[in-house]
Amino acid sequence: MNKGQKLLRKAIKIIPGGNQLLSKRSEMFLPGVWPAYYKKAKGCKVWDLNNKMYYDFAGMGVTSCVLGYSNDSLNKSLIKGLKNGSMCTLNATEEVDLANELLKIHKWSGMAKFCKSGGEACMVAIRIARAYTKKDNIAFCGYHGWHDWYLATNMSNKKNLDKQLLPGLKTKGVSSTFKNTIKPFMYNDIDSLKKIFKNKNNNIGIIIMEPTRGVKPKHNFLKQVKSIAKKNNAILIFDEITSGFKDNYGGIHLKLKVNPDMAIFGKSIGNGYPISAIIGKKKIMEVAQDTFISSTMWTDRLGFIAANETLKRLKKNKIHKIISYYGNIIKNGWIKYATKHKIDISISGLDTILYLKFNYKNNAEIVTFFTQEMLKRGFLAGSQVATSSAYNKNIINKYLKEVDQVFGKIKFFLEKGKFPLKGEIKHSTFKRLTG
Repeated sequence: MNKGQKLLRKAIKIIPGGNQLLSKRSEMFLPGVWPAYYKKAKGCKVWDLNNKMYYDFAGMGVTSCVLGYSNDSLNKSLIKGLKNGSMCTLNATEEVDLANELLKIHKWSGMAKFCKSGGEACMVAIRIARAYTKKDNIAFCGYHGWHDWYLATNMSNKKNLDKQLLPGLKTKGVSSTFKNTIKPFMYNDIDSLKKIFKNKNNNIGIIIMEPTRGVKPKHNFLKQVKSIAKKNNAILIFDEITSGFKDNYGGIHLKLKVNPDMAIFGKSIGNGYPISAIIGKKKIMEVAQDTFISSTMWTDRLGFIAANETLKRLKKNKIHKIISYYGNIIKNGWIKYATKHKIDISISGLDTILYLKFNYKNNAEIVTFFTQEMLKRGFLAGSQVATSSAYNKNIINKYLKEVDQVFGKIKFFLEKGKFPLKGEIKHSTFKRLTG
């Protein structure tokens, strides 16, 4: 057993689940074998507690580190900010700088507000939108965090989140006051949204959704959603925590040419440092003054510094083009070697966040084997790759060379009928707008 798994066994006894994030649990990758903890991360390289180095092709910090780990440029600015004080009675000027840049990028918006995490940003956006519309109920599509308002949809039907997030999610601890107020609709299925609004007493004041993730919008889906929102005086919120600043500079809604009333950002805007943002039309955002939304740590200077420096680098170096290019190399490599070894796969996602699926009933078993074999070869890998500018063609070619070898093994054991796993099969991961 590696040192990471040994520490995890101790952690589970004192931390519920062993860590703070479902997406980082070993069970989601390679139960009992995954390194679990890191000692150092630089670029796209990660060193575990056994001092073994891996290339990270398993999400790059849950899709957040588009510039790579411990980026020198960010480090320089953050160290300077740290020396000048990260917290103070007064406010940090970098907050205003970040607001100006986000509003400059998104011309349709008029005000910005900040917090530290994606879930918080969703909750803040919901609070502001509710205050504006004076309507409590919500229609949603996609993943929007762990808060009561979101999980409460499973109170009216325990399977509501099965196709949005994860099957079997329980609602223990969630306030029953939200029951029957949160309505899910399916991506690219406009009828599922229309059905919600057919009931004139639905009191829906908010439509919140990821504009795209696993699949692209079809048949003017986003424009139809916007039309329904406008017709029913509902606020349209695009959750761009994951999609923002990946395939283009700004929210992907700019690329899709559909502007919402509000948008939420996180992850990429700070290259993994704690910062998230809510932007929106001024008349809506000003209503934040009519309710109470406040937190000490939202004023921390380092998040603003990280975001300003990250956006500067993303814009100057056209990072979205680089990581999209890398994504297409990986996608074409998967297709090439799947064809070579006669394996049936499907690929979904953005150019910068790719999802690999083996089209067999035992997909989870095959992905677990893929992770196991890639780990032996020095790669953190699974069914998702989030590209980073810390990659280069040489590193990607190394990855694809090993993919070729592992795909060959997968073909062999597919014919055998059983895969030699060292541990259990991985658990289910998030479902992301796959239709």
